[in-house]
Amino acid sequence: MEKQFDYNTHLDIKFGHFERIDIPQMVAENKHQWFNQTLTQVNDSVVRLGVVEGEYHWHKHDNDDEFFFVLDGKLLIDLEDKTIELNPNQGVTISKGVMHRPRAPKKTVMLMVETSAIQPTGD
Repeated sequence: MEKQFDYNTHLDIKFGHFERIDIPQMVAENKHQWFNQTLTQVNDSVVRLGVVEGEYHWHKHDNDDEFFFVLDGKLLIDLEDKTIELNPNQGVTISKGVMHRPRAPKKTVMLMVETSAIQPTGD
């Protein structure tokens, strides 16, 4: 049985190629504390929008790296031995197989790039 989390995650691809993506509009329309929407597919990867506040759970992705890029706010990514702090216009790649926990002490807007096969809640 898969564990349930209180996250609003949408894995459907919202925008096709050549469609304009308006991030500020999507952020303004969002009413959820932890929101994740797949924006578009680029080859075998997807770009996702995250509008988050609070803590995600500890997890890892056995087969996939994950890239986080902060547009607004602050994202903390806890690893087992340190915490990476990301402010606007900063990003980091988390290697596959590494336990991590994203946290946002205030409302944070970020982009994520990962394979389309990744399970956002972890393996």
